[in-house]
Amino acid sequence: MPRLKEAGREADNGFANALFDMVFGAGVDPLKSDTPSGSPGDWWTVFNIVPDAFKHAVEGFAFYQSTDRKIAPKLRELGQIRAGYAVGSQFVYSQHCKTARQLGFSEEQIAAIPNWQVAECFDAQERAVLAYVDGLVLQHGRVSDATFAALKEHLSDEEILELSYITCTYMMHGIMSKALHLEFDNVPDRIVEVDAPNGNNVGVLGDA
Repeated sequence: MPRLKEAGREADNGFANALFDMVFGAGVDPLKSDTPSGSPGDWWTVFNIVPDAFKHAVEGFAFYQSTDRKIAPKLRELGQIRAGYAVGSQFVYSQHCKTARQLGFSEEQIAAIPNWQVAECFDAQERAVLAYVDGLVLQHGRVSDATFAALKEHLSDEEILELSYITCTYMMHGIMSKALHLEFDNVPDRIVEVDAPNGNNVGVLGDA
C-alpha cells in the first residue's frame, strides 16, 4: 500500500477522471484495478489527492512529448531511463525500459543501462548524454567541464536545457515514488541487519 491516501473517481476531479479513462480504461475504478502495463496505478490516485499537483505533473508529461521539443525522443528517453536506474526507482526504470524499446533502442542497449560506462553499444552522442545524466542525478548537478564540452559537441543549448529539465523531472518522480511507496517502488528497504548464524548479534572484534 502507498504511504498516502488515494483519491479515485469519487473525488469528482474531471481532469483526473478523463486520465483514468485513458490509463485504466473507460469507467474502470482506478482504486480496484491495475493498469494494462501491470503497474498498480497508485501514482495516479495518490497524486489526485492534490488536484493541482496532479495536473501540474501530468502537464509535464505533455511537455516532454510535445512536437515542439528540440531534443530527440531517443536522447530524452536515455535521460529518463538512466535517471530511474540511478535513483533506484524500479517504477521509473521499468516503465521507461518499455518506452525505450518502443523508440528503437535494442535489447542490448536497454540491458546495458546499468553499466553503460563499459558497454560498447552506445555511440559518442549517447555516451555524452549518459555521462551528463549521471552528473545531474548521481552528482546532484556537479557536471564536469569535460563532460559538458562533450555534450555541447552533439547538442544545442536548447536541447541541453530540455534534456536537463526532463531528466531532473524524472529524477524527482523516481525519488517521490520511492519515498511514498508508489507503484513498483512499494518494497521493503533491503538494507537491514542480517542475523548471525548462531543468533549472536553482538559484534565481534575483528569483523570486517
